[in-house]
Amino acid sequence: MKKLLLLLTAVATLNLAKAQTLTTPQPSPTQTVKQNFGVGAIELSYSRPAKRDRKIMGDLVPFGKVWRTGANGATTLTFSDDVTIGGKEIKAGKYGLLTIPDAKKWTIIITKDVNVNQPSLYKPENDIVRVQADVMTTPYSIENFTINFASITGSSCNIELMWENTYVQFPVTVGTDTKVMAQINDIMNKDNKPYFNAASYYYDNGKDLNQALTWVNKAIETNKDAFYMYLLKARIHKKQGDKTAAKAAATTCKELATTAKNDDYVKMATDLISGL
Repeated sequence: MKKLLLLLTAVATLNLAKAQTLTTPQPSPTQTVKQNFGVGAIELSYSRPAKRDRKIMGDLVPFGKVWRTGANGATTLTFSDDVTIGGKEIKAGKYGLLTIPDAKKWTIIITKDVNVNQPSLYKPENDIVRVQADVMTTPYSIENFTINFASITGSSCNIELMWENTYVQFPVTVGTDTKVMAQINDIMNKDNKPYFNAASYYYDNGKDLNQALTWVNKAIETNKDAFYMYLLKARIHKKQGDKTAAKAAATTCKELATTAKNDDYVKMATDLISGL
């Protein structure tokens, strides 16, 4: 009888524990963002506290002190490739993002330590680089702390930090051109050459247009119905100042795109012709 009572008590306790499990929203929701960048990516992980009618800058977030730059856990950045911040090359890997906010400038800190979730854990000797960022005032109030990637190009982007009426940003660059050029030089010495992609890169990045034209012509030889290749050819000719050749290539693009029922390329070819 005693064993039965103990068993019933254990079952009742287990059922009570299950019944008491409750999942509620995070007060400061965690966000993980992966941004493709260059030929790799940057991954950001941070928490997003809300303003909730509180005074933030200079109060909840004190001026002149290290801030974990979010809430709850540490804020981190993971780079798939080597990047440069503040003139300092940072090797691929995972790093902590800390800040020292102030009224007119913030100090942005990239640190080796990925576990700083309170000021007392910060160790200056683990700093990789410090960057000064000017404070700008937004014309509207931002409720949740926000970190964004903006002004993204093939080799640079800005990381933006925003909360309340405060906005700061700092640039990140990556050696995309060196990597892509090495790939092109390697691949072009092999069979099955990516002529179109190489020509596109040369055109987009202001490189040798004659070489880009040679490659796009070779690409067209392997796929004479590829209307998008003719549009690139037209753009190259236009950039070279050869309007007659640009118009001819754009006209071919328009005809092939019409047959393929691709209205986007029909419009782009039409716009190119009208702009000559």
